[in-house]
Amino acid sequence: MDATRLIAVAMERAEELPGSERENPFGPEWDVYKVRGKVFLLIPLDDTGRVTLKSHPDDAVALRETFADIVPGYHMNKKHWITLLPGPSLEDELITELITESYRLVVEKLPRARRPVDPAVFGIRREDDPR
Repeated sequence: MDATRLIAVAMERAEELPGSERENPFGPEWDVYKVRGKVFLLIPLDDTGRVTLKSHPDDAVALRETFADIVPGYHMNKKHWITLLPGPSLEDELITELITESYRLVVEKLPRARRPVDPAVFGIRREDDPR
C-alpha cells in the first residue's frame, strides 16, 4: 500500500466514526483525530505517509511481530501506540479495523455519559455476521 492510499483509508475511517473531530493542535503539519477531546489517530501531513494510532499493549506487540509495516508509535508511548508505514503488508480492512480499535480504546476510558458509542459492542464483528 502506498502512502497516499494509507492516509486516505485512515482519514476516511476516522471521519466516519461517531463524535470524531479533526484538529491541528500541533500546527498545520499534523491532522489529529479526537473523540471527546481525546486523541486516537495522528497523521503527519508530510511525505512519509505514516499513521499513528492507539493499540492495546498485547496487540501492539503481536502486530509489530506480524506486519513489517507496523512499528512502535512515532513520538508516542511505544507500549500503547503503533505507527503504520506504507508498505505491502497492510490492506484497507486491517487499517480500518486498527483505527476502529484505537477509537474504541479511547472511548472506553471516557465517562459513560460522554461516550458517543458503547465500546463493548461498537465495531466488533460477530462470527455469525456475513460481512
